[in-house]
Amino acid sequence: MSDPTRPPAPRIIAIANQKGGVGKTTTAINLSAALAEAGRRVLLVDLDPQGNASTGLGVEPADRRHTTYDLILDDVALVDVIMPTTVENLWLCPATTDLSSADMELVSNEKRSFLMHDALRQPDIDGYGFDFILIDCPPSLSLLTINAMVAADSVLVPLQAEFFALEGLSQLMLTLREVRQSANTDLRIEGVVLTMYDARNNLSQHVEADARATLGELVFRTMIPRNVRVSEAPSYALPVIAYDPSSKGSLAYRALAQELLSRHDRAIGSERIAG
Repeated sequence: MSDPTRPPAPRIIAIANQKGGVGKTTTAINLSAALAEAGRRVLLVDLDPQGNASTGLGVEPADRRHTTYDLILDDVALVDVIMPTTVENLWLCPATTDLSSADMELVSNEKRSFLMHDALRQPDIDGYGFDFILIDCPPSLSLLTINAMVAADSVLVPLQAEFFALEGLSQLMLTLREVRQSANTDLRIEGVVLTMYDARNNLSQHVEADARATLGELVFRTMIPRNVRVSEAPSYALPVIAYDPSSKGSLAYRALAQELLSRHDRAIGSERIAG
């Protein structure tokens, strides 16, 4: 039962695709930064053992005193894991390669699928006043990804505009359905965002048409273009909107954030009407 004395809970979005190289971490970093720029208080949880979201926000491995590994496996308090970033309104729960062994260590834990769920609902988090928590999942359908889905309100799927893109989506949808049936009945799909889109390329246009025909309104109107500034930004440990605010990549992630906020506001309005 919810506690009426606690402030409204942040919306938790897992950013997931078991296929690597689709722009998952890039989307996690830049969507988080764009939401923060729009005035929302955002926590990005790095749940990928590669720790690229942490590096991309300028947090060196030596500075990651506590990590998401400690959060879910060593019962370290969430407030001790959260770190500020150089982006105003954006905080980070960093990751290191320690997470690589997490799946094996989680197997024997009776609550193995609910550890992230419980960690992100600790009362001490209320003081931050987060509006959104985004989870950057590993590129696999592992216990870490399951933890993210059990913890989340919704799943956002980056989908690269390339051949076979939709084929890989079917297994993710199956996993999402299983989580909804067994552990998180309220989990839904936030949406699918096309990444690395090249409007000059017939293949990109074909993938877009197929995605919209198959998934309908689940596909965001905003598409993330192939853009050298988006690729360069991580090497400077910055989101693209800080690295080159006027680039096509920056404009696209700002538009994606606004579209997400619009969907979120409509959902809240519908809930109020239903209530």
